[in-house]
Amino acid sequence: MSIIRPYGDTTGDGMVQLSFTLPVPHDKRAEGAAVQLANKMGMDPALVVHSKPIGPDFTFFVVYGPVNHLVDTSKVEVIERDYPLLSPKEVNLAIRKGLRRRLTVVGACIGTDAHTVGIDAILNIKGFAGEKGLEYYREVKVVNLGAQVAVPELVRRAKADKADAILVSQVVTQREAHVLNTKEMSAAFREAYAEDARPVLVAGGPRFTEQMAGELGVDRVFGRGTTPGEVASYLVDALVTRRHAYRLHSTRSGVA
Repeated sequence: MSIIRPYGDTTGDGMVQLSFTLPVPHDKRAEGAAVQLANKMGMDPALVVHSKPIGPDFTFFVVYGPVNHLVDTSKVEVIERDYPLLSPKEVNLAIRKGLRRRLTVVGACIGTDAHTVGIDAILNIKGFAGEKGLEYYREVKVVNLGAQVAVPELVRRAKADKADAILVSQVVTQREAHVLNTKEMSAAFREAYAEDARPVLVAGGPRFTEQMAGELGVDRVFGRGTTPGEVASYLVDALVTRRHAYRLHSTRSGVA
């Protein structure tokens, strides 16, 4: 069945739970404002099941109620993973055979972003979700520059370390900082490198979606919940498998 409604207490009842904050003091009028907002969003009737003051001038709400909207899952557009998931052993073997040297990854949180939890989860040996980070892979050289790295410094270190791939993490999203910083990074690398010599550019963060790669000017975007194994497998696909296939195709075309 491709047409569905939210499930709350019974199948198809359309019940959803919504949380938000309004810039009003915590009182009855504030709860009325929350109900009015929920109604305008299509939740009718709406019930405030939780409200809590956040200082003297703000109130946090949780609202519960039914919506009439339907979802057609056959029309949902997603970007499916188009590369195989590899084990660390398979990643190491593919790099050793395909590159005949270690694959160098330079990672950083750029701009004013000081939140390194995401980039560390991918790069550090301790990893994430039961998977070891890229430092665990013998054939991967990891250069983790940490937080608040300026884009020119990232480009400089990428050249100095002969980076094959650049991983940037963005958590701070105020005023679209994550988008602006990543676009700046992408433009800087495209200016500093010839297209066929440019490192693979990868952006990650909880507010990114896979569909944003073109907008940001990067080769791949990873969102929340990404594991080190997914990133390692993608890098092998982009830097070993696909480049080998491209070189093979170019050689055959030249011969023809």
